[in-house]
Amino acid sequence: MRNDLQPAIDATARQGRDGKEFLFTQNDFERVRRLIYARAGIALGNGKQEMVYSRLSRRLRQLRLDSFDSYLRALEADSNGSEWEQFTNALTTNLTSFFREAHHFPVLAEHVKAQGGPIEIWCCASSTGEEPYSLAITLCEAFGTLTPPARILATDIDTQVLAKAEAGVYPLERVSGLSPERLKRFFLRGKGPQAGYVRLRPELRRLISFKPLNLLDDKWAIKGPFDAVFCRNVMIYFDKPTQGQILSRFAPLLKPSGLLFAGHSENLSFVTRDFSLIGKTVYQLSQASRS
Repeated sequence: MRNDLQPAIDATARQGRDGKEFLFTQNDFERVRRLIYARAGIALGNGKQEMVYSRLSRRLRQLRLDSFDSYLRALEADSNGSEWEQFTNALTTNLTSFFREAHHFPVLAEHVKAQGGPIEIWCCASSTGEEPYSLAITLCEAFGTLTPPARILATDIDTQVLAKAEAGVYPLERVSGLSPERLKRFFLRGKGPQAGYVRLRPELRRLISFKPLNLLDDKWAIKGPFDAVFCRNVMIYFDKPTQGQILSRFAPLLKPSGLLFAGHSENLSFVTRDFSLIGKTVYQLSQASRS
């Protein structure tokens, strides 16, 4: 009788008092916070326990582990292990859409038309690609051609979303907010097995280079100068000292007239002297940073 009941007893012990599949203690959560901060600079708030549990418990199931402690000990024991990529991907939030925060794109269009060409833009949190493709569409419209004198570098720490971005394929609901004119000009509609999907035209995909990049890395394998840097809704995941360090590294990568675009909830004026606010979440190098 004891042997028949033992699996159920063991499962109950793993679940703990809250009835969850895996025991997840406050100490486990604090370890996760320390690890993701050290690896990616992401500062998880106190209210993120459920999110962390939900996302990392999938990794425990896939790896057939029975506790967060064993999972975290494995990470801590091998700082260069392949699981670090999965860990980071799991805790990275990728909320995005085409032409999100639409007020930025007319500003970019006017800016690049004033600069002429060639144009270089860095999108440093490309997620699944909607943002860099929105930039590519803006450049094509600004110059009146599918082959504008421009290049876009699109980076992200999450390698899984980068693969989706590079493919440039989206379900129709992801582009439902775009005008019929933009859909016709910049997208190809799928047929047969691909019905219900669209793909960006190859001309737009050729404008963009997708590369993995961690903003906390000691060295960035990129070169400026850029006419614009899009770093939107990224700084909210970092604490103030980390924000300041990243912004100080952006400054020498921008042309003197270059623009930095931030997210709607990000106010960078209190964390850097390298940039000055010139519009709604649009910044330019301060006079001191240009000299």
